[in-house]
Amino acid sequence: MEVASGVAAPEPGEIRALKQCLLRRNKSREQHGVAASCLEELREKACDILAIDKSLAPVTLVLAEDGTIVDDDDYFLCLPANTKFVVLAGNEKWTHNSDGGTAWITQESFDRDETDSGVGMKWKNVARQLKEDLSSIILLSEEELQMLIDVPCSELAQELGQSHVAVQGLQNTLQQVLDQREEARQSRQLLELYLRALEKEGGILSKQQESRADFGDERDAVDTGVRESSSKVTPASQILLALKEKPAPELSLSSQDLELVAKEDPKALAVALNWDIKKTEAVQQACDQELSLRLQQVQSLRSLRSISARTSSLPGDMENAKRTRRDPM
Repeated sequence: MEVASGVAAPEPGEIRALKQCLLRRNKSREQHGVAASCLEELREKACDILAIDKSLAPVTLVLAEDGTIVDDDDYFLCLPANTKFVVLAGNEKWTHNSDGGTAWITQESFDRDETDSGVGMKWKNVARQLKEDLSSIILLSEEELQMLIDVPCSELAQELGQSHVAVQGLQNTLQQVLDQREEARQSRQLLELYLRALEKEGGILSKQQESRADFGDERDAVDTGVRESSSKVTPASQILLALKEKPAPELSLSSQDLELVAKEDPKALAVALNWDIKKTEAVQQACDQELSLRLQQVQSLRSLRSISARTSSLPGDMENAKRTRRDPM
C-alpha cells in the first residue's frame, strides 16, 4: 500500500515540531533513533546514519509493521512517535522481517509471562516447603498463607501430589490459621487500648485525689475559723481579673478559687468588681454549682475505681476456689 505524495518540505522560516522515529534497513534488526520534522529530513538522516549511497535513488520509507510506503508529509505528521521505518534504496522490496515491527508486543508478552512465572514459582516453592514439613505451616507469613489459599485447588493438588479432597481440607486449615492470626492481632489491639484507658483513668484519678485532698484541707481550714475572716477579705486580683474578662469564669477557676468566690460576701465582691449586687450573686451561684459538679465527678471516679479494683481481683478468687476443690484437705 502506498500513500501518495502531498505536502512538500517545509518552506524557509516555517517551524515544525520534531518527530521521533526508528530506522533500520531491510532484513536487519539493528535500529537507529532519529528525530525529523518532515519526510525529506528523515530521508537525509536515514542515508547518513545507515550509510546509504544517495545515488541509489529512490530512497523509500515504509512502515516496518506492514510495508506501507510513506511519501506524504501530512500522513507522516499523523504517525505516533517512535514509529518504526524500513529504509529501501533503489529497487529493494520490503520483506516481512521476523520482528515485523511487533517487537514491542513480543517484549510485553515476555514481561507478562516472566511476571506470572515469578508469582507461580513463589507459591510452588511455598507448597514444596509445606510438602516436606507440614509443621512449617506455623512459620509461613500471612502473605504466603493467602497465596496458597488463592491457588486453584487442582494446581495445588498436582504440586503436592495429593487428592483434591485432601488439598481442599489443607486450604481450609490454612484459612483457619489465617483467621486465628487476625483474631489474635485484633485481641492485642483491644488489649493495648484497654491498658491505655486504664493508664489514662489512673492519671485522672490521681490528679482528682490530689485536688480533692487540697480542697478538703481548705474546707477544714474554713471550718476552724478562716470562714469568719474570709468574708472580710476580697479574692486575689487574678480571680477578680478572671471574673471580669471570662464569659464563663466558673469554668476557668480552680476548685479553691470557686470556693473563695462562692463564700465571699456579695456586697464586698460587688464593690471589688464594680458590679451590681444581682450580677454578683448570679456569678457566685454559678461558681457554687460548678464546685458541686466537680465534687460529684470525683465521687463518680472513685466509685469506678473501686468497681475496677473488685473486678480485677475476681480471677485470683476463682483460682483459690479451684485449688480448694482440688485439695479438700
